[in-house]
Amino acid sequence: MKNKLLVSMLSAAAVSVGVLFTDAASYGAAPFRETQVPGFHRTKVGAFEVTALLDGTTTFEAQWLKSEPVALQPLAAKHLQPADKLAGTVAAFLVNTGKQLILVDTGTGGFWGGKGMGHLTQNLRASGYRPEQVDIVLLTHLHADHVAGLRNADGKRKFPNATVSMLQADSEFWLSKEIASKAPPEAKEFFDLAQASAKPYQAAGKWKPIVPGQEIVAGVYSRPIAGHTPGHTGYEFTSNSQSVLFIGDTVHVAQVQLERPDIGVVFDLDGPTSDKSRAALFDEAARTGQLIGGQHLPFPSLGRLRKEGTGYVWVPLPFSRSP
Repeated sequence: MKNKLLVSMLSAAAVSVGVLFTDAASYGAAPFRETQVPGFHRTKVGAFEVTALLDGTTTFEAQWLKSEPVALQPLAAKHLQPADKLAGTVAAFLVNTGKQLILVDTGTGGFWGGKGMGHLTQNLRASGYRPEQVDIVLLTHLHADHVAGLRNADGKRKFPNATVSMLQADSEFWLSKEIASKAPPEAKEFFDLAQASAKPYQAAGKWKPIVPGQEIVAGVYSRPIAGHTPGHTGYEFTSNSQSVLFIGDTVHVAQVQLERPDIGVVFDLDGPTSDKSRAALFDEAARTGQLIGGQHLPFPSLGRLRKEGTGYVWVPLPFSRSP
């Protein structure tokens, strides 16, 4: 009798627990969010506040690299990625000097690169700033993923209070109607986007080309990095003996070009010069420990290089709750 009663009690308990477990499982069900955290990352360089801003992520096609697939496969495999679809990034950088708010590059603005791009403005706002607060925009060059974010969809200035600067050579090349008319069909889009992006700032007298090595404001210099475009330049920000160098398109695919700096991309107008510039910059950065920001390095796109063998290793800046 006792055994029958015990079995009955245990069975009832099991049913009760089963009901509880079933209910708990239903309470835990929720739709997938399919969203990501805001794309910004903040650090300090001396007294300057540096905010990396994500414009978007994409796939970098192997055909854009000047290398045979057999050379790319082992490099991609080290990063557990297929050689024909390498992960790519487009980023920009906002620097608050305490006196000026300076944006280095502007992303795609949604005019180029598909739905994965064009998110810089929302990430700028998420980081606590507004486009109208930007005083200066510095462009490393006038390719679409660096310049097209200058304007809104209506063609008006996205940064209405900012002057826009770049090297004179890049401005003259990409804004030339004559050069654009002779460009191959696949390049015409780049000329069109550069010219449309510049137009509202030119009309407002806010388009201000500079010369190589020019000091833009105290502690901020152009540092030309030759080869990618006629006026491709980096920008170095220095404060309290600390510095960061934003390198533009010196590197497009870290998974490949850090270990093999000799591998260029089809977008380089002067490939041999670009390869030499990349090798020299990598060597200097690894030797000095220079903090660098790369518009196509894995987001948050800030870190340092370490020499390893004949190549380099990317050491990303660690996340800090208190920048």
